[in-house]
Amino acid sequence: MLRYEYKYLVPISMLDQLRGLLRPFTELDRHAAENGGEYTVRSIYFDTQDLECYFMKLAGVKRRNKVRLRGYNLEADGNPVFFEIKKKVDEPLFKNRAAMSFEAARSILRGEPLEDFVQPSRKLPEAVNNARRFMYHIHARNMRPVVAVIYEREPYQGLFKDRDNNLRITFDKNLRGVAHPALDDLFEEQYAHPVDNRHFILEVKFNLYLPGWVKAITASLNLKKGPASKYVMCIESNPEILSGKGQVISSSRQMTG
Repeated sequence: MLRYEYKYLVPISMLDQLRGLLRPFTELDRHAAENGGEYTVRSIYFDTQDLECYFMKLAGVKRRNKVRLRGYNLEADGNPVFFEIKKKVDEPLFKNRAAMSFEAARSILRGEPLEDFVQPSRKLPEAVNNARRFMYHIHARNMRPVVAVIYEREPYQGLFKDRDNNLRITFDKNLRGVAHPALDDLFEEQYAHPVDNRHFILEVKFNLYLPGWVKAITASLNLKKGPASKYVMCIESNPEILSGKGQVISSSRQMTG
């Protein structure tokens, strides 16, 4: 299903005010409520040697995609990880996703048959085909891990349920990145460094329409919708990625580590 995603870069000083304004209309996502109100999102983004995905984003190309391995919280929690392709077609976007264990993801990326590890499910009936699409991009475009993007997510859902619209509002905080991560490093933060501690990213996601109360709240705070790509921000905070330094040295480790 096509989905819309509006982003706002918000000063961290406005966090409590925004929480208060949203409180009459939203509630915490149940997954976050079980984890103290937030959870950690971890992604390793893949790109070509000439950073095609990064430069397409900067150029505002209407049809583009991002390819990433995503996990949540800690490896010890045993949660599944996901192969994801996030596709943007003009303004709407949609996501292809396949779930598996972290060990399975590493095995597939090292060349083992994905059919041995990926199974369809009720939530992800196209998991096997989605995993194939993911690996097609990796091989056909010679993609490699470029940056790890890590942040805490505080997620809310609307109190007034509309399943057709599926409104979701998130605060993404404490953004940090790791240049040239190895595949084994999805849950590691030893080399992570802060990207922007002065702001958080407000994301509003919906299928059909933006509720009037969301428009009123963002207008009251003079928040302007605009680009706020965590992938771009993490790349630009790591000069060695754009300069190409370390790519040759780390590439063998990335795909075998």
